[in-house]
Amino acid sequence: MRSYLRYWLEVFRLPVIPDTEILGRMRSMGEEETAFRNMAAGRGVIFALPHMGNWEHAGAWIVLRGAGKFTTVAERLRPESLYDRFVAFREGLGMEVLPHSGGASRFGVLARRLRDGGLVCLLCERDLTGGGIEVEFFGEPARMMGGAAALAVHTGAALMPVTLWYDGPYWGAHIHPEIGLPADGDRPGKVHAMTQQLARVFEAAIAEHPEDWHMLQKVFVADLDPERLARQRADGEDDEDSSAWTAPDTTSSS
Repeated sequence: MRSYLRYWLEVFRLPVIPDTEILGRMRSMGEEETAFRNMAAGRGVIFALPHMGNWEHAGAWIVLRGAGKFTTVAERLRPESLYDRFVAFREGLGMEVLPHSGGASRFGVLARRLRDGGLVCLLCERDLTGGGIEVEFFGEPARMMGGAAALAVHTGAALMPVTLWYDGPYWGAHIHPEIGLPADGDRPGKVHAMTQQLARVFEAAIAEHPEDWHMLQKVFVADLDPERLARQRADGEDDEDSSAWTAPDTTSSS
């Protein structure tokens, strides 16, 4: 809880934290240069993250590092005025924010950004739709969003896990190597395999920094309410974009 409260304190202070501090206090490792080379060559990049460390700060940091901007998806909060304030706050940090339900086709927008060589950042270890991908996570079945993997399959963008933590007064970020497209299997099978690989990367990082995993809602299948899942699936069927988060036909238009 101390780690999570630090997240909220820093989030609300981000607009007044100097850019030099946002950059100077980040301790990054891994494939940052690879990600930027991909984008410079016109190939989109998907950063897939768990709710670890301070992902809002990481977003501000990657913008200042040269990304310029990126696109993400946010849970539609209630009341609507609260959601609108969070969107405005994040847009002020250089993010394009799409709602996870309703509105224009989020999958199509994300696909266009990736085909233009852009950056998409998605928090994906919690299923918001009731129709997520079931994976093994810490030895238990869990449901995760399949959108990051589906976008990689659909567009050819680089799917790169990112894990975050607190390093004393600093922030830590690990941009992991790309999860490649499996050679065999149909589209749903490839999405599942890649999402399982994401789960393995998240699992190792969370085990190393468990106090910095700020997931206070249910992820594991054994903890989920079957009636609520059924309602989520029913709501998803009414969402014009819900099926796109599994594996859309690559011949369809964006």
